[in-house]
Amino acid sequence: MNQYPNLKLQALAIGSLPHSNLDDAMNVVKRDFANIPFYPQLTNINKNEDMIIQFLEGLPSFLSDNIDNFVVDSESDKFFEDCERFFADCEEIIENPNSECLEHYAISEKFSSAFPKFEQLVRDTKPMFAKGQIVGPFTLTSTLVDQNGKSVLYDETVREIVVKLLSLKALWQIKRIKKASAETVPIIFIDEPSISQLGTSAYLTVSEDEVINMLKEVCEVIQDNGGICAIHCCGKCDWTIPIRVGVNIINFDAYAFSQNFSIYSSELEKFLKNGGKIAWGIVPTLDSNALENITLEDLVKRFDESVKYLTNKGVDEKLILDNSLITSSCGAGSLTIDLAQKAMDLVCRLSEELKKRL
Repeated sequence: MNQYPNLKLQALAIGSLPHSNLDDAMNVVKRDFANIPFYPQLTNINKNEDMIIQFLEGLPSFLSDNIDNFVVDSESDKFFEDCERFFADCEEIIENPNSECLEHYAISEKFSSAFPKFEQLVRDTKPMFAKGQIVGPFTLTSTLVDQNGKSVLYDETVREIVVKLLSLKALWQIKRIKKASAETVPIIFIDEPSISQLGTSAYLTVSEDEVINMLKEVCEVIQDNGGICAIHCCGKCDWTIPIRVGVNIINFDAYAFSQNFSIYSSELEKFLKNGGKIAWGIVPTLDSNALENITLEDLVKRFDESVKYLTNKGVDEKLILDNSLITSSCGAGSLTIDLAQKAMDLVCRLSEELKKRL
């Protein structure tokens, strides 16, 4: 089964860019990602666009005086008042996804300078797909702490609130994309770098099932409302986790971890046969030295080698290629502007080269 054949070998971006000028950043989007535009996270314009902070608007009793200190005061009277309204809003939105209550959980311009221009771009160009993103619920709950300094991952109430808040953020983006262009299919990425830490000493008491249930709730909201759900993790990961969640697209650092990825060849083969897709993060944004020296020819060779790790284990090459997309290994926000532009250009050029060849 090949769902969304028009995604074959398309170029996708992963979140952040280092630009301090909004128009320059959007020009990168227009030039390299016209087929699947996205709204870049631009922390050099506003620190609120950090991948953690960007999705905290509307979180009950979030204390954000210091952006390096992510604290939720779960014992205050305000917290309980906020929770009452939050859960009432959730109930109304579940019953009616078009409820005006959803606007309480919008991503305002204070937290995304690029979103209004992204909406306008979707409105003007009517692309077949458009990309949004949220931080993953496991990554967010393992970053936030309560007033006692304890991770909210271990507080059932706050954890439930975070999962529902992120679901609403994803739903809001889907609704805005569809409002801008009814025929455009939203792709929502769940950025979950922390799932690479599952099973380590830091999270020995956290079960995979707990994390899968958190992700599944968000994923189902995306899919039930006409979106495609993708998960991005740029570390080594047990890739059966997103498969068990039921995501449509798995995105990983293919530059560094293709051999490790192939360990899961039998599960990935089933995933692909069931309509899943692999987004190969083959352009090395996490290794600036490698990026500085790499050429398009190097990347074509690297992609072929990465695919071969799976075909050598019996996965059909056509099945892989028909269900592949091209991305960078991670966001480009920590790079220089010149290197970030090189990376984005290479994602686009590699996509075009592979489509031409295959």
